[in-house]
Amino acid sequence: MHSEWSWDARAGAMESTCARAVELGLPAIAFTEHLDHTVWIPEAIDDGFPVSLLAPDGSLTPPRFDAVGYLEAIERCRHLFPDLRILSGLEVGEPHRHADALAAVLAVGDFDRVLGSLHCLPVGDVYFEPPGLLRRMTAGDMVRRYLAEVARAVSGSHPFAVLAHVDYPFRYWTGPVDITPFEEEFRHALRATADSGRVLEVNSCLPSLQPTILRWWREEGGTAITIGSDAHEPDELARNFREVAATAEAHGFRPGQKLYEPWTHTG
Repeated sequence: MHSEWSWDARAGAMESTCARAVELGLPAIAFTEHLDHTVWIPEAIDDGFPVSLLAPDGSLTPPRFDAVGYLEAIERCRHLFPDLRILSGLEVGEPHRHADALAAVLAVGDFDRVLGSLHCLPVGDVYFEPPGLLRRMTAGDMVRRYLAEVARAVSGSHPFAVLAHVDYPFRYWTGPVDITPFEEEFRHALRATADSGRVLEVNSCLPSLQPTILRWWREEGGTAITIGSDAHEPDELARNFREVAATAEAHGFRPGQKLYEPWTHTG
């Protein structure tokens, strides 16, 4: 999940989230903060996007990530909550497009878990998130382009171990969600991810999609998963985790001896 160290999580609070994790009985938590370098044009500004970041042309440049301050906060929380395993981490937006910038941040210190994710796609020379893409192409074209970009992102040696929210475009889908028309594209992206040796994040934002995605992931050679809430504030921590964990177990995934490690299957 995210804390106030993610630029779009102004309601995040690392210490409060750790306290919430203890209250819920979680053995571990991973703060995978947003590390973004893509300049993009948002269609709308909500509470998570500081208006001060907008340029006159409407583009948004994510601010510099304070890696030193973030790692100090992690250590402070580890001291305050000694019985909670607290993992440091990053969620790197479009990692295949910002390799040098990512390498510079990783050189600052130790990050336990590094996720790669896609939030933006280019239309010409301009980048948009799904709401902006939907104004410029059909929903089906957006999903197909997104999954093709996932395959490109995981095909290189970029330093991230976990692919985050492969179902991200469906957060913006209107009407009933059915991913089966995109089975071929999903399988291609998942197969490329599995072939790269990476782990798939099972994101709990859209729990109804996870049974199908997990089945395809297994069939395409995927052997490991993590579970992520993608929460941006403490009250969202572990949302839908019971449902998603049950789905993962139904597809043969089991936690390891260390509960903060990825779940795996050997079947």
